[in-house]
Amino acid sequence: MLDQRRHQRIRFGTPQTISIGFGGQVGEGVIENLSLSGLMLRTPMPLEISHNIGCEFSVFDSPVIDVPAVVVSRVCDLYGVRFQQGPISQIIIEDAINAALACGKASILSVHELGGRKTMRITGGLSAVLRSDFMHALTRMGVDEIDLEGVTAVEQAGLALCLVATKRHGVTIGDQSACFAEAWALALAAPGNLERLDVGG
Repeated sequence: MLDQRRHQRIRFGTPQTISIGFGGQVGEGVIENLSLSGLMLRTPMPLEISHNIGCEFSVFDSPVIDVPAVVVSRVCDLYGVRFQQGPISQIIIEDAINAALACGKASILSVHELGGRKTMRITGGLSAVLRSDFMHALTRMGVDEIDLEGVTAVEQAGLALCLVATKRHGVTIGDQSACFAEAWALALAAPGNLERLDVGG
């Protein structure tokens, strides 16, 4: 299934913590992913579906984001929540996401189809945090090309994923940002270091 969400999910290179208020109690959690409309979080707190909670978090150096939300899903200690924000908090969330993507501390991976070809697009950091989504898109959805024009930071593990895609799955590297193109050229000149990384596949 292609990614047709209204808002893209953002993953972070460094886990971001969140304070949660529910039923008169305050607890902590970790943000698994974030979008403009909500987030996935892990917490030991016993949250309940369809109940309101308070969320307070910061994305790296962003201002504190304090927004009410409703719990919409649960799998063990992983909860999906939908924000009930006003226009000001939405702007703060959007600014925080954009800043994290611009410096490569956050990442978006999406798959799009055009003319029968599937393109995986990566924005922000190309890092190990994308491994699960990257390998799922590669092996389960099938990808013809990777668009890396929006990449703002590159880690060795991200280059290794691209090497797996090109060498084992015949995927083409499409548009590239300057930072990716430079790192990719160096990786291709000495691929032995990358091939030793365990990226699965």
